[in-house]
Amino acid sequence: MKLTLIAVGHKMPGWIAAGVDDYVRRMPPDLPLQLVEIKPGHRVAGEDGAKARGIEAERILAALPPGSMPVALDERGTQLTTHELADWLRGWMRDGVSPAFIVGGADGLDASVKAKAGKLLGLSKLTLPHALARVVLAEQLYRAVCILKSHPYHRD
Repeated sequence: MKLTLIAVGHKMPGWIAAGVDDYVRRMPPDLPLQLVEIKPGHRVAGEDGAKARGIEAERILAALPPGSMPVALDERGTQLTTHELADWLRGWMRDGVSPAFIVGGADGLDASVKAKAGKLLGLSKLTLPHALARVVLAEQLYRAVCILKSHPYHRD
């Protein structure tokens, strides 16, 4: 099984890139995490971002690994504990499914991406900047894997 993190945005601040890279490096070889950055759509001042979201949606859907199950991050998505996320991972491992987690850009995700997603995941009831969401997600995926492997990183 492979984990993919598809995130809209490039040229992230150094601390964002370093944070994601740290958790990518920590993942075990049998559960690698790959970051795929999507170039944002061009935004025009005064518009609602729909055109940019549509362009990003095309790029996101084209970047999905074949056979993967899209999991879109959305503030209205299911909010899980880390143990529940570990249970999702356990089920996907059992079923041979490779999830692709999708973090939208500054204006969120286009409805077409959410419609294609097998699951909607909410990281928090708080609104998180899209760059920070990728770090939080990478850490939570690492923590969930540690739970599955009985690694002492996570403490109850």
